[in-house]
Amino acid sequence: MTSGPLVSIVTPTFNRADYLREAIDSVSAQTYANFEHLIVDDGSTDDTAGVVASYGDERLRYFRQENQGQSVARNVGIENSRGEFICFLDSDNAWVPDKLRQQLEAFESHPEAGVVYGDIISIDAEGSEFSRRNMRRHSGWITEALLGDNFVSMNTTMTHTELLRRVGGFDPADRYAEDYGLWLRVSLHAPFAYVPECWAYYRIMENQISSDKLIRLEANESLIQSFIQEHADQLDFRQVREALSRFHERKGRHEASGGRRWVALASGVRTVRYAPGRTGAWRSFLRILFDVVR
Repeated sequence: MTSGPLVSIVTPTFNRADYLREAIDSVSAQTYANFEHLIVDDGSTDDTAGVVASYGDERLRYFRQENQGQSVARNVGIENSRGEFICFLDSDNAWVPDKLRQQLEAFESHPEAGVVYGDIISIDAEGSEFSRRNMRRHSGWITEALLGDNFVSMNTTMTHTELLRRVGGFDPADRYAEDYGLWLRVSLHAPFAYVPECWAYYRIMENQISSDKLIRLEANESLIQSFIQEHADQLDFRQVREALSRFHERKGRHEASGGRRWVALASGVRTVRYAPGRTGAWRSFLRILFDVVR
C-alpha cells in the first residue's frame, strides 16, 4: 500500500550497528509503504553511518548528533518528521510486516484515539522468540491506570504527530522513564486505543538485570509524584490512590525478590495506606511481611 497518510518512523541509535540492519529491514518489509524512516545517530563510534548509507533508500533519512541521550535523539526525530503519524522503533528491536497497515486501520476504527498501541514478542540477544506473554493493557482515557504501571509499549505505538508536539515530546532530563513521562502527559490530551496484536519484537539482553528494574521503579516513583503535583486539578484522586497502591505493590514485589526486604516492607505499608479497601493490597503486604520475618 502506497496511498494514505505519510507515517514517520523514528529510530534513535547509539553503537547498535550490529542490530540496526534488522530494525531497518523490518521497516522496509512493511506492507504499508508510505513512510519515512528517520535514523537519529546519538554519537555512535561504530559503523552506524555505513549501515544506513548501504541502503540507498530515499525514504531513509539520517541525522547525527553528539551523544546526548535517547530522549534528545527522539525529539530530533519528532522535530524533523513530515508525517501525519509518528512511530518509534528502537535500533535493537524490529516490527512484524503488517504493523503500519493494521495501526492505520485501527485509527479508522477509533478516530477519537490519539495513540494506537499493542503487544510485543520477547526475543533474546540472538533474535530467538521466547515469550508472547504480555501485561494487562488498557484503552480509553488511561491516565489513572497508567499511574499504576507503564503498560504502553513504545515500540508498538503510532501517535498523531501534532499530539506529540503539543505535549513537548520527551523530557531530555529523564534517562530512565522518558517514555513513561511522555505517555502520562499524552494521556491527559487524548484517549488511547489498545489492539491485542503483537506488533513488535522486543529484544531482552542478559545484562538487563533486576537491579536495573529497581532503578527504573525509583525513577518512576519520582516521575509519578511530580506528575500528580503538576496536574492535580485534572486527576480523580480516588483512582490516583488506587493506582499508587498498585504501583507500590509492584515495587515491593521487585524489592523483595532483590533481597531488599525492609525496603519492600515499607512499600507494602504504602500499598495498604493508599487503598486500605483493596483486597490485593493486603495480600501483597502480608506476602512481603512473611518474607521479612521468616
